[in-house]
Amino acid sequence: MLHKCEGIVIRTRDYGETNKVVILFTRELGKVALMARGAKKTNSRLSSVSQMFTHGIYLYHGGSGMGSLQQGDMISSSRTMKEDLYKAAFAAYMAELLDKAVEDRKPNPFLFELLQQSYALINEGYDEEVISYIFELKLLPLFGVQPVLNQCVNCAAGEGDFSFSFRMNGFLCHRCKHLDDYRLPLSGKAVRVIRLFYFIDLQRLGKVSLQDSTKQEIKKVIRTYYDEYVGVYAKSRSFLDQMDRMKKTMEGPKDT
Repeated sequence: MLHKCEGIVIRTRDYGETNKVVILFTRELGKVALMARGAKKTNSRLSSVSQMFTHGIYLYHGGSGMGSLQQGDMISSSRTMKEDLYKAAFAAYMAELLDKAVEDRKPNPFLFELLQQSYALINEGYDEEVISYIFELKLLPLFGVQPVLNQCVNCAAGEGDFSFSFRMNGFLCHRCKHLDDYRLPLSGKAVRVIRLFYFIDLQRLGKVSLQDSTKQEIKKVIRTYYDEYVGVYAKSRSFLDQMDRMKKTMEGPKDT
């Protein structure tokens, strides 16, 4: 049976000398695995449409098991991301998280839009770190966790000086901070940005410019939260951390 779907390549692996297994996240069918025969050959009609991050319309033959990719018409190659190692590393991390968050053949149009919009923004020149933080936060409900970010997790106050309590799963205001001695203090800017990233529709996102110090605060909250509540190991995250250390080494010590 032939199926037609709109999809984005989120994972590939070589199969034999000339074939590839391609994992698509599709708008209509969710995550599907397809055999792309001959896709490793440079002259194959499937070569370009089976590359990572490619967004296209795909035609495949199959039933309940692994399908066979027959044809693909490219919508976007995500060329900008592919040619920038840093952007590609973040895009790969996002794809791996999504892959771990969803089951096969479970359609989720919202999540497809989130991935497609995230990649489009990175290709347009938006800060890939910022986009990845938004993506990580919006993926949390799929892992079955939802931190309280719109108010104090204890007294429901919406205003004040906030810290993040991993033990209590959300923001703690200054009046309730005594409830968790291990809370993570945050600047007002970091609190506002985390809230914005969690609740905003990506289509409404304007240009965002954050200081490195604010990025580091946000990163610490998100990464620690994933470690404490999600427990998903992503190989691409280790690569991002290596790149971050390399970047800091190349920049050298900052002037004081």
